[in-house]
Amino acid sequence: MTMQKPFAITLDPGSSLANKTGTWRTERPVYVDRLPPCNAQCPAGEDIQGWLFHAESGDYEAAWRHLTRDNPFPAIMGRVCYHSCEGVCNRARLDAAVGINSVERFLGDEAIARGWRFAAPPQESGKHVLVVGAGPSGMSAAYQLRRLGHAVTVVEAGPLVGGMMRFGIPKYRLPRDVLDAEMQRIVDMGVRVHLNTKVLDVARTMRDGGYDAAFLAVGAHIAKRAFIPAKDSSRILDAVAVLRSMEGQAQPMLGRRVVVYGGGNTAIDVARTAKRLGATEAVIVYRRTREKMPAHDLEVEEALQEGVMVKWLSTITQAGAGALTIEKMVLDAKGNPQPTGEFETLQADSLVLALGQDVDLSLLDGVPGLQMKDGVVQVDPATLMTGHPGLFAGGDMVPAERNVTVAVGHGKKAARHIDSWLRGTHAGAAPKHAPATFERLNPWYYSDAPKTVRPQLDLARRTSSFDEVQGGLTEDNALFEARRCLSCGNCFECDNCYGVCPDNAVIKLGPGRRFEFNYDYCKGCGICVAECPCGAIEMVPEDV
Repeated sequence: MTMQKPFAITLDPGSSLANKTGTWRTERPVYVDRLPPCNAQCPAGEDIQGWLFHAESGDYEAAWRHLTRDNPFPAIMGRVCYHSCEGVCNRARLDAAVGINSVERFLGDEAIARGWRFAAPPQESGKHVLVVGAGPSGMSAAYQLRRLGHAVTVVEAGPLVGGMMRFGIPKYRLPRDVLDAEMQRIVDMGVRVHLNTKVLDVARTMRDGGYDAAFLAVGAHIAKRAFIPAKDSSRILDAVAVLRSMEGQAQPMLGRRVVVYGGGNTAIDVARTAKRLGATEAVIVYRRTREKMPAHDLEVEEALQEGVMVKWLSTITQAGAGALTIEKMVLDAKGNPQPTGEFETLQADSLVLALGQDVDLSLLDGVPGLQMKDGVVQVDPATLMTGHPGLFAGGDMVPAERNVTVAVGHGKKAARHIDSWLRGTHAGAAPKHAPATFERLNPWYYSDAPKTVRPQLDLARRTSSFDEVQGGLTEDNALFEARRCLSCGNCFECDNCYGVCPDNAVIKLGPGRRFEFNYDYCKGCGICVAECPCGAIEMVPEDV
């Protein structure tokens, strides 16, 4: 987004009018860089403002390459990330947040369509790293490690790469050709992948394979169970098994009336899948209210649009032949559900339990120095290394929020520290800039520009097929959306400071090099600070 340069009078420095004014100052302006809220919020550590800068100029390949320095899956993330970055976007204080996720998806799809590839590492390190698990965290780590020149072997227990992205996210949210394309691009860098191979003893696997380090990224594939008294004729399944079976030839037989027990995104996915498989009724039973539901609100809304019903404040007490017994609940003062003793009967051909998943940690048996707690491996939060030297872990295996974006960030972070550990160096975190708050912006320079709404598949096709529900942006829409970015806290060379300075004290350094102040002529009036749209200039005392 380029500002029109305001009118200014340029004086010849030799003129008598162009007297030096630097001695007048008690404060002087300085250019600063601040941390945009979108960048600060991103669990994958993307430089969102950086790649949007390239996108708004129409250089989509440069934007894609800038983005994929941190996250190799823009087409995937543009579909499954819950874009918490948009929740903190300063633009929302003007009209609506920038559609960051929409532009990310556009760039990812453009890369697939145009066949953009990742570059091979400039040189080999001679080190070999084992990655256990080909899900988002494992493949993110494999990508970053390969970029750093390490040989990488990924061992995956399943028949295909993708992990829970493939076996836990339905096709109507993540088409498999998109998933396959972004996975294959990493394999093409020289990452070796062994499928249908389960690591039973990681210490032995490392020893026998001659690996120098390992990153553990096993997904949470084991469904949690609940004790529900059930008769022999009742049909009870787990959500993970139902979603996994959708990748095979035989689709699950759920019946016409399907009840899903749980309140997370997996419960929503199973209920929406049941509707697409022909269920006339798909009912979610959840113990709390919608406000307490952990599922993403957008997913809940789309499910309701598709005819999924939800019984709030309810729990299942018994399963029988073709029917369930439901007890109504109330929330106590602390928000916890309590039984009421009021029961009702709910007809159901099958009951699907979506109560969360656990990780199989048996591969770590006998490894010294490890600490387990609450079903996950304890790691150093700064490095993601376990208590065993050279053994790192991330994704579902460690204490953290379980979603694709967090997992990708773990892979990137672990790769950086694995590289440092292999080289005998210390990867200290770079100091962060001060936040770019809305109060530091000058939004009067920006006109209203409503957020572009992505198209959706019509409702009839949504409930009768597994076609992708959410559409993408056109090139024109993506360009418009990228240009809505305010460049919070970082100079984008709009020339405002250059145009409004009454002392001609701002020097243009050329495209991409920004500006500098000539303090011999700057009198410290602060007009440049007041007129900087993105808050990238501040006044500091002369004695600082």
